[in-house]
Amino acid sequence: MIRHRVVALGIVLLAQADLHAKDALDNGGPAPAMAEAASAFLAALAPANREIAHLPFDSEERLNWHFVPRARQGLPLKAMSPEERQAALALLKVSLSPKGLKKVDTIRSMEDVLRAIENEPRRDAELYYFTVFGEVSESGTWGWRYEGHHTSLHWTLVEGQVAGSSPQFMGANPADVNEGPSKGTRALAAEEDLGRALLASLDAEQTQVAVISDSAPFGTGAPFGIVTGIAREAAVQENNGIGYSELKDLQQGLLLSLIQEYASTQPPAVAQARLGRVKDELAKIKFAWMGGREKGQGHYYRIQGPSFLIEYDNTQGNANHIHSVWREFKGDWGKDMLEEHYRTAAHHAGQGGTRD
Repeated sequence: MIRHRVVALGIVLLAQADLHAKDALDNGGPAPAMAEAASAFLAALAPANREIAHLPFDSEERLNWHFVPRARQGLPLKAMSPEERQAALALLKVSLSPKGLKKVDTIRSMEDVLRAIENEPRRDAELYYFTVFGEVSESGTWGWRYEGHHTSLHWTLVEGQVAGSSPQFMGANPADVNEGPSKGTRALAAEEDLGRALLASLDAEQTQVAVISDSAPFGTGAPFGIVTGIAREAAVQENNGIGYSELKDLQQGLLLSLIQEYASTQPPAVAQARLGRVKDELAKIKFAWMGGREKGQGHYYRIQGPSFLIEYDNTQGNANHIHSVWREFKGDWGKDMLEEHYRTAAHHAGQGGTRD
């Protein structure tokens, strides 16, 4: 029964993305709220903190992303006053869906779990960094990043629209908390459970096509389990796995629900725009699995279409340590819309206009 409800949800959400995806980021989108919240965040900062948190839009740092525990260019929660912290978290809230906000908050709370398990001071839930790039405007070009251990989220805004919302990386360690006060917590439960449900639904012939390796990628070629790693430009992977059109109705619904789980981290308008692109690519989308099929066995899956790639791995810590990412082949950091914006701006500049 639960599986059927999940499948129906995936189909309904994809249908909603049909003809309105192109307009989903217009008036009802999150861009005005994000601009207002980002301006309020910068205004709330002490001058020294504002200098740390505010970088030029064309800064090299904007594309310098990672998901390991390391120092970043930006202002961490740890260095904020209560007022500054409130403004920072308000910006994060308007940039995500309620589901997405719960995921990233739970991921951050895992630092406290790790600190207790490892007795390791570098595990710090306050070392999550906020960085604004460019001059915040409701109609200009700017962006911002929220990043820390197992979280790297990026938004690029152009002409009053969210032009890019990827890379979108989220991880969880432990994936399933097995002891202590947080026992039972699973930050990315659906990402694992829906992937497993789709694999389990395949018959023997379909499984032969979908499972492309008995070993999950990890090591030199994929040091973090994610094949594309921290590349600034995601590479298209081999076109193998089982295609959407090779799946039965129930299986297609499971695949759509899994894709929707990743998209719905973002505000509804951004998620619907993503799903609209997915709908245009259904015939070319493939699901591939690598590694073990039982709980506790290292495993990996990817979902790839012409414009996007979802990667998920759970290989470390006795397969209790998840990494997941949504990449856009041409749209990470709003690249495709930025290029179009600059081409258009340059054209208008030649007719007496200006380029911002």
